[in-house]
Amino acid sequence: MSRILVTGASRGIGRAVAERFLREGWTVGLLARDEGALRDAARDHTAAHVLPCDVTDPDAVARAFDSFAAQAGGLDVLFNNAGLFTPAAPIDEIPVADWLRAVNVNLTGMFLCARAAFGLMRHQSPRGGRIINNGSVSAHAPREGATPYTTTKHGVTGLTKSLALDGRRFDIAASQIDIGNAQTDLLRGIAEAARAAGQPAPPMIEVALVADAVWHMATLPLHATTLFQTLMATQMPFVGRG
Repeated sequence: MSRILVTGASRGIGRAVAERFLREGWTVGLLARDEGALRDAARDHTAAHVLPCDVTDPDAVARAFDSFAAQAGGLDVLFNNAGLFTPAAPIDEIPVADWLRAVNVNLTGMFLCARAAFGLMRHQSPRGGRIINNGSVSAHAPREGATPYTTTKHGVTGLTKSLALDGRRFDIAASQIDIGNAQTDLLRGIAEAARAAGQPAPPMIEVALVADAVWHMATLPLHATTLFQTLMATQMPFVGRG
């Protein structure tokens, strides 16, 4: 396998993963809305393909995936990563617009990208490939005030299971990585807010560790898969009772 498309590739986890695969010599499609940031990530990499795209737009997603497959000769791996976290609040204070935005990006966007990748992998020769969805530990244990994010990440888990089941007869493997507290801009903001309130910052892990984990998942032979992986800071209060 040598061709991967990464959504949400302009920053954070997506960019780290894209850069890791570029260093490994893969052909990489970088997909996100911010074309300038994508071009910056792709600088000096002839194997990088910049794909400006809004993952909530079905036609734009189809065009971007078809364009990458035409240029790269196919698609071996999708890292289905694009997502967002809306402002934290109790459910009755969450604007409906924030709920719809989270569902559109975190769930519908993942569905559209998985759908496009599945279609390419199913019909290409040789057939098959791997879809890796970026879930969250919120798919198991929610963060306070995060109803839209938590709900959509539970939906991603259902998407992963359905892809794994439906993909069997087409040689398409599906996986999910649930990440707890990687050092993205979002978590750095949460850490700064905690310090400002006189509270300890949450334990975090380096984004490069996530890229390493995705690399391992992506490079397994297609007859093997990591269905679910949880990668998190050891000191996170994820398990146990308070």
